[in-house]
Amino acid sequence: MSVPEQRDKRSGRQWSGRQWSVVAVVALGGAIGACGRYGASLIWATPPGGFPWTTLVVNVVGCAVIGVFMVVISEVRSAHRLVRPFFGTGVLGGFTTFSTYAVDIERLVDTGRARTGIAYLGLTPLAALAAVWSAVRLTRRVLAWRQP
Repeated sequence: MSVPEQRDKRSGRQWSGRQWSVVAVVALGGAIGACGRYGASLIWATPPGGFPWTTLVVNVVGCAVIGVFMVVISEVRSAHRLVRPFFGTGVLGGFTTFSTYAVDIERLVDTGRARTGIAYLGLTPLAALAAVWSAVRLTRRVLAWRQP
């Protein structure tokens, strides 16, 4: 059974079965990633008024994994066209949680911990960028070391 083509109301372009397959794998991956993030929040719950370590760690780990993933699929081997949207956009997009990061900042500020909230505001993007950069560099080094 094929997916019927539909027109995008804004652009007037037709959506093909190929586009629907991308939407489907992003949705599936997003559900898997969000379940992983939720599991991390259950295992390592942040106490009321506490520093949101779980959100920070999830975001940094997710960014490091995206660094490794992008090197592997863009420099080592080509992947099926649905791997990147499934894993990169879906799983890792659902796993990392920058919306919760914003809510965490608001909670810290609302509970009188504005300095901590501001520190967290700066720490998260710096740590996330450092994680991506480090993971890319380390992955490239490991791959270069493994070359004969």
